[in-house]
Amino acid sequence: MSDEIDIPVKVVDRRRWRENGDANPAAVPQPSLKPTYVEELEQRVAQVEKQAQEVLTKYRQASQEFEDARARMRKEVAKDAERSRREVFVNLLEVVDNLDRAIDAAKEDGPLLQGVRMVRDQFLAKLESFGVKRIASEGQPFDPTLHEAVTTVPSPDAASDGRILGVVAHGYRIGDEVLRPALVAVAKAVT
Repeated sequence: MSDEIDIPVKVVDRRRWRENGDANPAAVPQPSLKPTYVEELEQRVAQVEKQAQEVLTKYRQASQEFEDARARMRKEVAKDAERSRREVFVNLLEVVDNLDRAIDAAKEDGPLLQGVRMVRDQFLAKLESFGVKRIASEGQPFDPTLHEAVTTVPSPDAASDGRILGVVAHGYRIGDEVLRPALVAVAKAVT
């Protein structure tokens, strides 16, 4: 006889990964060891941090837009100031023109004429200190970017064709830009 007795044994597998059919026990979510109110607070903190990042992003965008608008405004103000400055210079050029006319109309060379020349030269020197320079025109070839022809004068000499014979009003430039073109009389060869 055999001493072996057959005892029924029931084995219960309590491994969770086996119940889910997963082969990886690490993939099974572990129950949290934190209380639920702590988890809720952590979720709130995450939401607040997300909102803070969104607000910060919007602030940076608004700040950049403001700086761009400020730069545009500065450029516009600088352009307006330069435009106004040029208008003042153009108006002052009329005074120089009148001084030139007074010098041209003088019949005798006396102290009054010398005084008017000195005033005109001083005025031109002041304008030059601001960057306004007179355009040399007499005897030069006609250049439509610098000169405005008000009349043509017949000339028998073909070499003088297209040259400036007289200046009605001097032209001026500020930097590389023409402030006012010279009003000139241009020679036209007669054939």
